[in-house]
Amino acid sequence: MGDVKVKYYITTPIFYPNSSPHIGTAYTTVAADALARYHRMLGDDVYFLTGTDENAQKIVRTAEAHHTDPKVYVDGVVEHFKELWKALDISFDDFIRTTEERHQKVVQQIFTKLYEKGDIYKSEYSGWYCTPCETFWMENKLIEGKCPNSDCGREVELLKEESYFFRLSKYQDILLKFIAENPEFIQPVSRRNEMIRFIEGGLEDLCVSRTTFQWGIKVPFDPKHVVYVWLDALINYISALGYPDGENYQRYWPADVHIMGKDIVRFHAVIWPIILMALDIPLPKAIYGHGWYLTKDGGKISKSRGNVEDSFALIQRYGSDAIRYFLLREMQVGTDGTYSEDNVVERLNSDLANDFGNFVSRSLAMVVKYREGIVPSSGQDGSLEQDLKALSHEVKKAVEESLDRCDPASALEQIWRFVARCNKYVDETAPWALAKQEGQRERLDTVLYTFVECIRIMAILTAPFMPGLPPRICVLLGKDEKLMRWEDADQWGIVEQGTRVHKGEALFPRIDVSQYTIAEETKPVNQEQSQTQVQSQEQTLVHNETLEPIQALEFEPIKEEISIDEFAKLDLRVAKVLSAERVEKTDKLMKLEVEVAGVARTVVSGIAKHYAPEDLVNQYVVLVANLKPTKLRGITSQGMILAASQGEVLEVLTVNKGLPGGARVK
Repeated sequence: MGDVKVKYYITTPIFYPNSSPHIGTAYTTVAADALARYHRMLGDDVYFLTGTDENAQKIVRTAEAHHTDPKVYVDGVVEHFKELWKALDISFDDFIRTTEERHQKVVQQIFTKLYEKGDIYKSEYSGWYCTPCETFWMENKLIEGKCPNSDCGREVELLKEESYFFRLSKYQDILLKFIAENPEFIQPVSRRNEMIRFIEGGLEDLCVSRTTFQWGIKVPFDPKHVVYVWLDALINYISALGYPDGENYQRYWPADVHIMGKDIVRFHAVIWPIILMALDIPLPKAIYGHGWYLTKDGGKISKSRGNVEDSFALIQRYGSDAIRYFLLREMQVGTDGTYSEDNVVERLNSDLANDFGNFVSRSLAMVVKYREGIVPSSGQDGSLEQDLKALSHEVKKAVEESLDRCDPASALEQIWRFVARCNKYVDETAPWALAKQEGQRERLDTVLYTFVECIRIMAILTAPFMPGLPPRICVLLGKDEKLMRWEDADQWGIVEQGTRVHKGEALFPRIDVSQYTIAEETKPVNQEQSQTQVQSQEQTLVHNETLEPIQALEFEPIKEEISIDEFAKLDLRVAKVLSAERVEKTDKLMKLEVEVAGVARTVVSGIAKHYAPEDLVNQYVVLVANLKPTKLRGITSQGMILAASQGEVLEVLTVNKGLPGGARVK
């Protein structure tokens, strides 16, 4: 039984190929890839699916604008997707296209089955349709006559046509019951609460066919109709597996996690489960909706906004691993991430060049200098080595817990705790001093051996996130990559005495912003271009053989000292956020209702630029509870929410939910 693998089926949404993929699209796929790679390292039987959603009216209109056939147009764009995924080292097992025959046959089969069951019926539709969102809207949902989607707001068109409808309303209570009984089904909590409110507001039957255009999958028994995109698209998750009798369907369904942007959670958490319920098919285990990548001015990165960065150009400039690391580290659970190239450079220089790369370079340079590159045997552990080993156990467990809840950012934060401790270990042990002291040879050997083991562990822990990094480190350590197993990420003594190591070139050269200029035109990476070539381009753009000192950030000066008695006057309490909403006519203030020791109070906080209201509901924050009330925009604020900030980055301080609202913060 020990040899039986645990299956793990993960999917991205299938993306619209109406134009080339961008950095927001890349996040979803990189996150899914990191989770897939992690589970492969665990030894799980992984199936990772991505693809493109091609049967949409917007595809037809985009192709017409380019004076070409829809299929010819999407074929070209799909190749761009595949090229980008190759450049980003995306390890998908299958790429599904909704124009493929294997998908079309399953959609027609399911449409017929639902019709024969009575869950699909013919009627007439009259309503407002937003082509960019592929969504029908009732008139009372429109905002000033336009699409109510917060990221759209574009013109809608009145449609009247014969259509088939799917009985969503029939399954409303059944779905609510399922969500209540399976709290992990929709993640994170803010998305779950949003979906519950949406369903409780009442579900209307869904229009699932169109007659006004012919691009798409024909309804088999009524070919003047084509299947509406959301019924068609969602079925890809089982059509790719060969539903209903395919070996992969029997092996991998239900999905372990569908990962997607928050704007399409509604379709996956409402329409898709109901389709499966109607077919008596098990539901996926989890639907995870991540935030968006926003520009510095708070706008979503999207093709329609025209603020899309060329992902190929970014990879050419910085390398796949650096871009993957940035995307995964910046997107915190339940919140949006902020993208700018300045942020990318800062992360690369601080985390990758200074912290990770600097430790590897310094450590191996000292093994080369003091032991001619030969790994010595380790002597008796001291307290510093024991601390490192204990931390490795703690970090590995924390990384696993973070990835189990689809939280790559938290996992990377944990890994960088270990990276930071490794750097501190260098300064604490001071090998350069040990080398000059009589009788310290064994102690120096222990320190140098520990350096090499730390590098190996760092490579294993970062492998799911930066897959190009472990092979490069293996070359430096003179080891076969196959020996870098996940189960060894907190084991010590793996590297053999006598192994020859090499200093090599810097893994992540620092970017000298003052000397670095971005070419006005950067050709996209060719499909044949290897990861090694991308990294080679990175090396030619930035050349830095010396280890530069870590530059300190500029912080506000620390204020004058206070006594412990003065500090004791502050009453800091844990407060549960009951509700949150933006204050009208301001882009900075948010009104929160919080519960402290069973009593509700109102707090106004300047955090609206950094959080959506739903991201804070049910969070446990730290409140200055005895601050005198004050009025902000006519609202009486009874306290202050604590937050940390540096530059344009702000994060509200939260605590473990095991503590009740009202608990003292000491």
